[in-house]
Parts: sequence; structure tokens; C-alpha cells
Amino acid sequence: MLGVWLLTGCAGQSLEDYRNRAPALIPEQFFTGELSARGVVKDFTGEVIRTFDADITASWADDGTGTLDEIFRFDDGEVQTRVWNLTPAEQGYLATAGDVVEPGTMQWRGNAIHMNYVLQVAYGDGTLNVRMDDWMYLITPDTLINQTTMSKWGIDVGEIVLVIQKQ
Repeated sequence: MLGVWLLTGCAGQSLEDYRNRAPALIPEQFFTGELSARGVVKDFTGEVIRTFDADITASWADDGTGTLDEIFRFDDGEVQTRVWNLTPAEQGYLATAGDVVEPGTMQWRGNAIHMNYVLQVAYGDGTLNVRMDDWMYLITPDTLINQTTMSKWGIDVGEIVLVIQKQ
């Protein structure tokens, strides 16, 4: 019995775990209009290495496609922009952006969204492709918490934690 418990304990979370949780997170409702975000970037040891704030403008077209236009301002002065394009797909939305080298699928159940994709990030004099495992949880109708594990070659190299609020 202990062996079964150990194996299931290591299985990780599933979207199905959130199916009956409220408030319901419906992407087209939460990601609409002006949003703001504040967060931290942690290294592989869990130490906070950067902080940031962001403005997000979210909209949806009549054909069901969504756009999230993000501007990030980091505490070291760096500014990054990312425009997400969300295209309806069989399992949710196909999520693409200019620096996303392997698109992800946005899926949701209950109060949670999951996305998994590969992001190209600046590293030294070049770039590095990093797998991003995004989990978002709607806490109140206007507040979402996002936790992202970053990995390379299957090894966790960092984490991003942020709060997104509707304006």
C-alpha cells in the first residue's frame, strides 16, 4: 500500500483536480480589457533574482481568437513585450507568441488554467530555449495567481510567481 501512495504522490497535478473548484475561470471573461501583474522570478535555489510589474491589454475577436498584449518592466530596468495569440483548438486554445518556439495549448477546468510551451530567453550573448509549465488559479473574479516552473533538459532551473488583477 505504501508503494501505491508513493507513486500517486509523485504523479503531479492534473486539470481534472480543479474541475469543481470555483470561481470558474473562463479565459474569455477574465482575459478581457486592462489587467495588471506583479511578480518575482526565482532561480533554481528559490532565491528571488528579479521582480517585475506588467500591463496587459486583452481582447477577443468575433472568430474566437484572443490577444494578450503584455509589457513587462523589471526592477533592473529591462522592458520586455510579448503578444500572445490564442487560437481556438480542439483541446482549448493554441497559444503562440513571437518568442515562443514551441506553442502551447491553453486548457482549463474549474478555477485553473494549464499551459506548457517553450520560450526563447536571452542568456549571455545569445538565447536559450526553456520549457515553461504554467499553472493559473482564479482566486476571486478579479484576481489570478500564476505559477510557472522553468526547466531545461528536464531539470528545473527557475520559477515565476505573479498575481494578475483585472482593472
